[in-house]
Amino acid sequence: MEARAAVWRALWATASASAVALAVGGCGGAGRSHAGAAAATSATGDRGAQVATGGCREVPRPAPRRGAHEPSPQLRLSPAHTYTVKLETNCGEIRIALAAKSAPRTAASFAWLVKRGFYNGLTFHRIVPNFVIQGGDPLGNGTGGPGYSVVEAPPAGTSYTRGVVAMAKTQSEPAGTSGSQFFIVTAANAGLPPEYALVGHVVGSDAAIEAIARTPRVSGPEGEESTPARAIVIEHATLASGQ
Repeated sequence: MEARAAVWRALWATASASAVALAVGGCGGAGRSHAGAAAATSATGDRGAQVATGGCREVPRPAPRRGAHEPSPQLRLSPAHTYTVKLETNCGEIRIALAAKSAPRTAASFAWLVKRGFYNGLTFHRIVPNFVIQGGDPLGNGTGGPGYSVVEAPPAGTSYTRGVVAMAKTQSEPAGTSGSQFFIVTAANAGLPPEYALVGHVVGSDAAIEAIARTPRVSGPEGEESTPARAIVIEHATLASGQ
């Protein structure tokens, strides 16, 4: 129990500085975000020529995207439709079915950032084996965000089981607060309290998630050995809908 509690504290801490970023990160605009994403994506070069290591292609680590500031979401998702986000990473493809019915505000915010190209060129900056993989920070170190926050408490009875995708938040923020940082549960059950905004769940193959989870790690800002030793990059994110 103490070991699991320590991991909980680490998850809080990883997201905690994002509150500062959300408050003071107002410099720069959406155009700058897209330009940074394009630069980071183009830096991967000839994808076919990259060397595969442990299921992941070796790619350059993107530079921090400072001054990321997106407008508040201007998108609504129809509860009558299904929505899937595809994350193309250097470790493979991850597909996420959005919880448009049970978490409409959070799902719409995530979809909004995808449509605006916000996630293109960002990284998975944190890996905790048999717990979570975490990404979506423009600074790449767990302290950044999109310049806004959304609050939507997760549905009653939410359980963070393998494949569930949810949003990181600070310990002091209300349940369901989110920015851009998200995590994917890799444990059978992460044992987290129902306080993290629900995004959806992974569908299809989880080979990419497994490859990311197996990536070697080094010590991060909090002293936790959770920082990927090599870059894990979201090269492109897209949104698709259907009935």
